Amino acid sequence: MALNYQSLNANFYIIFALLVIYIFLFGFATGQNFSTPVKKLLESAGNLSKGNLKSRFYLESKDELGELARVFNRIADNLEESHSETDTMEKSVDMKVQARTRELEETINALEQKVKNRTLELERIMRDLEKFQNDSKAREAEIANLKSSLGNSGGKKLSKKAKQEEITT
Repeated sequence: MALNYQSLNANFYIIFALLVIYIFLFGFATGQNFSTPVKKLLESAGNLSKGNLKSRFYLESKDELGELARVFNRIADNLEESHSETDTMEKSVDMKVQARTRELEETINALEQKVKNRTLELERIMRDLEKFQNDSKAREAEIANLKSSLGNSGGKKLSKKAKQEEITT
């Protein structure tokens, strides 16, 4: 089929232009109808990846995008539940660690107090020992003085006895 371009009138061009505009607008609307939910789903996925576990995407369609939205929401629910369980476990472990740490600190404090008491007791014993040693040295010196005093007076008595024996003989 051949078209004679010279016999075409202005109505044909107007209809043709309207048809092109209609096809363009129909394509644009269809593209928007498809891309808008995908953009919202991507935005929700981005929020979820940034840590917003409350991020959900609701789409009430029966097609593949609706199924993708339901799967996305189940994944978000599972992540939120897992995160909640992890937080609960961390709190539980933290409480157990704090309790155990408190017990250990009390034990350490009790041991430190025992060491301080023993140290004070040993210091007192050392002072008593030094005092005893000093007293012993003083007594030894006193005994030595007494011995030397006795030795000098004993020697004098012997000389007097020897003198008396000489006289009697």
